[in-house]
Amino acid sequence: MNTSRDRIHYFDNNATTPLDPVVAEAMADFLRRHFGNPSSLYPIGREVKELINEARQAVASALGAMRSEIVFTGSGTEADNFAVLGVLDARPERKELVVSAIEHPAVLEAARYVEQKGHRVLYVPVSAEGVIDLDFLRDAVTSRTALVSIMHVNNELGTIEPVAEAARIAHEHGALFHTDAVQSFGKLDFKASELDADLMSVSAHKIYGPKGVGALFIRKGTDIRPFLHGGHQERGLRAGTENTGGIIGFGRASRLLSEKVREDKKRINALSDRLREELRERIPKIRFNGHPVLRTKNTLNVALPGLEAEAVLLALATKGIFVSTGSACSEDSEDVSHVLTAIGLKPEIARSCIRISLGRFTTEEDVESLLRELPEIVDKLRRVSAFDPDREDE
Repeated sequence: MNTSRDRIHYFDNNATTPLDPVVAEAMADFLRRHFGNPSSLYPIGREVKELINEARQAVASALGAMRSEIVFTGSGTEADNFAVLGVLDARPERKELVVSAIEHPAVLEAARYVEQKGHRVLYVPVSAEGVIDLDFLRDAVTSRTALVSIMHVNNELGTIEPVAEAARIAHEHGALFHTDAVQSFGKLDFKASELDADLMSVSAHKIYGPKGVGALFIRKGTDIRPFLHGGHQERGLRAGTENTGGIIGFGRASRLLSEKVREDKKRINALSDRLREELRERIPKIRFNGHPVLRTKNTLNVALPGLEAEAVLLALATKGIFVSTGSACSEDSEDVSHVLTAIGLKPEIARSCIRISLGRFTTEEDVESLLRELPEIVDKLRRVSAFDPDREDE
């Protein structure tokens, strides 16, 4: 199968986005002209250091933060781990961590790790639409809570969480608040101050930048300990020679947001609305998971009762159409998605779910291809499986 960019129809933008050509050119220009180590004192090193700080300012401006509040990391996962482990290390007198049940594996696995080390972890349940239970959160947070971590937008459902209210609850008890904003950065118009977060994780490759670079916003005055030890890069908070090319790309991608985010959102929303409406009309018994309003419209999580999502995914791939079954960080797992389990789906329904996520480079042609092929594939697979769409209990 030919998978060149002009022959594929890509609907997995929540997993990763294509590198914007403007970003690619900025990175290529930097890599051609600069090789100095930014920790070096001589001119070619200082030049790179200055360019990194320009990129840091670009990320900070996109988040409504100060440059000094941005620490570059190797990924969104590292930023999440840094937030969880760094805060708990800095606050040894507080032995509790509170997270939502639908967090990204980067937060959930860090939570399980500290649980093994003796911390108490409380998992906040969600509604059938994927919204956290604020009453549970109010009861869960105490004077023993070191950190509350609630993602801003869920990567599988697109549901937007009430993080500002969650932050207020955390702060009432002296706990710090972290939000994984990897899926909201570039999709929603927000500033760090509006969310009232002490820490916020973002990633370059979700905003049409390169892979291998993320950032952690750390509000001025927040006590946190580094969990990588070595040199004094990133003001002593994140050891290791900087991924200079990646950081330059992250900065350029962040600057592009101010130019393109409104145009992107308007066009993506229109395409998504069309997809949702026409898929509902063309596929019997189709279900849409997540909140109908409080969500990023680029994300459609679709249940196709009677089918296995993997079979649908593979059939679409033969047509050059790429969707996913959920988080790219857990695609190799045979377990049912923890997110779909948390919203109460039966295993057989959860296994039928695919995620369609649109982005900057999604076209009308892409949408036409999906609308043409998916209903036909569903119909064929259901006939093979003897699925009866008229049965109410399916």
